[in-house]
Amino acid sequence: MVSADMAVPCPPLPFLEDSTTPVSSPPIPPPASTSPPSPLSQDDLKRIAAYRAVDYVESGMVLGLGTGSTAAHAIDRIGDLLRSGKLRDIVGVPTSKKTEAQATLVGIPLTDLAQHPVLDLAIDGADEVDPHLNLIKGRGGSLLREKMVEGAARKFVVIVDETKQVQNLGESGMAVPVEIIPFCWEYTARRLQSLFEKVGCRAKLRRCGDGSEPFVTDNNNYVVDLFFEGPIGDLQAASEAILGLTGVIEHGMFLGMTTTLIVAGKLGVTIKNGEL
Repeated sequence: MVSADMAVPCPPLPFLEDSTTPVSSPPIPPPASTSPPSPLSQDDLKRIAAYRAVDYVESGMVLGLGTGSTAAHAIDRIGDLLRSGKLRDIVGVPTSKKTEAQATLVGIPLTDLAQHPVLDLAIDGADEVDPHLNLIKGRGGSLLREKMVEGAARKFVVIVDETKQVQNLGESGMAVPVEIIPFCWEYTARRLQSLFEKVGCRAKLRRCGDGSEPFVTDNNNYVVDLFFEGPIGDLQAASEAILGLTGVIEHGMFLGMTTTLIVAGKLGVTIKNGEL
């Protein structure tokens, strides 16, 4: 029997032991990155505008399918929505052979204006747009088919990035295209240039990349590019004068055709509606 006043040895308590093992602290996470996000590229802005335009598309619509880098994003998006089942019973009228090939690739059924003379909606980009929603189009060479298809649409939605906005058409110094027949093209080009002598204008035949051969449209025609030294001026008068020349088929000024303009910029998307 153990006496009450006898000390009983016992092992030391764990928390009183002298340990030489250092206590490890939890790792400190690296500081969050404070670098700003990468700026949106011009192609990013084009995609944003194109996707916003596709929001206007509804199942069962007949669509005009534009041509160019911005319109290509819209066509891809429509194809994605068809494959996912979010859109159905869509048919499209292409504005160029290139668009026809892309639409076929992404699964958009195609038709033409003979079968569908009135379209529900057309979506396309633009090379320039002024505050009145007048456009310059056709620097890709598809201006004639674009104007035919988009002119047949009840609603024409134009999609651009913010760099395409100008105060006056023509003042950027970029080309205003005119599609002409190949026969005696030099004669037609001189007459086009002479129309705008007071404004200041240079007419130049568009050629292929290496400059050796004339650029030929999907309609087997030539394109004369007009380079203005300043604003064109009265757009309707200029349009009538150009179309009044024998040998001219169509020009790239799209006047009073836009119903909705979607502009994607670094600060967001702006939507403007035309007064038609």
